Amino acid sequence: MGQKANPIGNRLGIIRGWESNWYGSKKDYASKLIEDHKIRTYLNARINKGGIAKIVIERTLGKLIVTIHTSKPGIIIGKGGGEVDRIKEELKKLTGKEDVQINILEIRRPELDANIVGDTIARQIENRINFKRATKMAVASTLRMGAEGIKVKLSGRLGGAEIARSEEFKQGRVPLHTFRMDIDYANVFAQTVYGKIGIKVWICKGEVLGKRELNPNFVGGKDMSDRRPGEERRPGGDRREDRRPGGDRGGRGGDNRGGNAGGGRDNRR
Repeated sequence: MGQKANPIGNRLGIIRGWESNWYGSKKDYASKLIEDHKIRTYLNARINKGGIAKIVIERTLGKLIVTIHTSKPGIIIGKGGGEVDRIKEELKKLTGKEDVQINILEIRRPELDANIVGDTIARQIENRINFKRATKMAVASTLRMGAEGIKVKLSGRLGGAEIARSEEFKQGRVPLHTFRMDIDYANVFAQTVYGKIGIKVWICKGEVLGKRELNPNFVGGKDMSDRRPGEERRPGGDRREDRRPGGDRGGRGGDNRGGNAGGGRDNRR
């Protein structure tokens, strides 16, 4: 079961929410479904290097709300918000709706998102970087950010070989049968000169105990993409990293390399 069912669809309604939030009757369900597919296909092609993790589509009283989760919001917003306005006009033409709203949410820890990790590996393979090196670097950075485990499977003509094969890289634990485990999954492709290479990524972010907010736009609870190990939150919401004594920005007294930012004192007299 764990190898055959999509880990995200397997957890819908348990610890994951739907990425399309709307109600469709028998008459318009198919048209709305096709429209969702067109929107996602268009945005992924239009913002090819925008670091898109997922696109959440909501419909309320004739209003279309598209929320883009991305690790590079500056590319999508553009200078003075001009790029996002152009995308909004293009979506109006694509869907034929006048009331279209675009929201952009930043992913602060892209190393913990399976889509972004897979896309990073794919771009490196397309740039002729060795697939083993690219995958091992991605695995190491994901574990460094606090993931409990990661598994990456590559299939195709790896390294330009004549015969296609599959290779798997795994570190940590990825229990696919445990529904309370928050496992992110993605399937992306790298288009090389010698053919397509398929990349599957599973990332285990930890165990979810208790009831969880199923809204896909909700960032909270035990969402590890919003927090990293050794980091605290102040009541105001900003972060404060734990530092060792004497380890503030300016360095220790007597060391002039830190300047005045942390109170470093120049003792050369």
